[in-house]
Amino acid sequence: MATLILHPGKEKSLLRRHPWIFSGAVDRLEGRARPGDTVDVVSAVGRPLARAAWSPASQIRARIWSFDAEETIDHAFFKRRVAAAVARRQALPELAGQQGLRLIHAESDGLPGVIADRYGDTVVLQLTTAGADKRRAAIADSLIKATGCARIYERSDVEVRSLEGLEPVTGWLHGEADAEDLVIEENGVCMEVDIVGGHKTGFYLDQRDNRRRVAELASGRRVLNCFCYTAGFSLQALAGGAREVVSLDSSGPALATAQRNLALNPQLDARRAIWLEADVFGELRNLRAAGERYELIILDPPKFANTAAHAERAARAYKDINLLGLQLLAPGGLLMTYSCSGGIGAELFQKIVAGAALDAGRTARIVQHLHCAADHPVDLAFPEGEYLKGLLLQVD
Repeated sequence: MATLILHPGKEKSLLRRHPWIFSGAVDRLEGRARPGDTVDVVSAVGRPLARAAWSPASQIRARIWSFDAEETIDHAFFKRRVAAAVARRQALPELAGQQGLRLIHAESDGLPGVIADRYGDTVVLQLTTAGADKRRAAIADSLIKATGCARIYERSDVEVRSLEGLEPVTGWLHGEADAEDLVIEENGVCMEVDIVGGHKTGFYLDQRDNRRRVAELASGRRVLNCFCYTAGFSLQALAGGAREVVSLDSSGPALATAQRNLALNPQLDARRAIWLEADVFGELRNLRAAGERYELIILDPPKFANTAAHAERAARAYKDINLLGLQLLAPGGLLMTYSCSGGIGAELFQKIVAGAALDAGRTARIVQHLHCAADHPVDLAFPEGEYLKGLLLQVD
């Protein structure tokens, strides 16, 4: 096994149990290692620190598998880690009976580069790093044993794989089924899950609790759902008794799926649903010019900043969209606004929204801070795992 030797002082983050080793921390690699191979990590004075997956193509040169420098990284290791991640979810009452559930949340479950989501009897696996990619067979086998699921579909087609020197990989790893027939029920509402072509692994499981919150708030309100995608928030608003729900997205195919989702739920009043296919920024300006007002507005835009390097540009976009939302909100209305950009921290996001409220001449109060659902835990030593941040505001 090759040995990764750090520059003096660069072991401090590992001693705090942060799982990433950046290129600038690496002094040298002694021995030969191919991408994804396990390497011993030692300090400049030779102190054993961890075992990690080597990734020479990435700025994150290694990701820690274990802070036990003697632990063997083999099939049994992944069986233990996967089983432990599944067991943690089973121990949380609020996750009991969920048909859509995140089983493995990468670094926060001690498995960097591994995402696994369960939809009924199907697990969707996403491997984003060289180390995870190399351990595909062990991870898939461990998921089968831990869950008893009949099928595993791989969706390792995300852009971040290119930073690891990896090509996209998709397809069935275990079992097979007609993916187009995959439907789950969440909070009493049925939704299609497109595991082949949908965003992420086919569905935004992280917003489960926040969608339920919309149902609690929507009664009697006129609702505007921006960047609605396949209408998870919209259908929950209808289920909660919204007077009208306007769903806005630039993607025609997403809106077509959204309308199919509505049809899956005959208990919902389709007459209260309005669908708008348009650029969200432009259409919000049109709605403002037309004097439209809403009592509940949901702003859940796509990621504007992958890293802190894009934060300044992203901040302008977040301020613009929140300014427009605040201008469309009726007095006493509620604004539910999100950022999923890793480069925008919670404190900065709140400052951006506060600036938008100031420019809009509105007084807004935070009613609730919004986060991922409980199956998306965040390791205390890995704050980067807290990518989704949201605010529920009551606006005068």
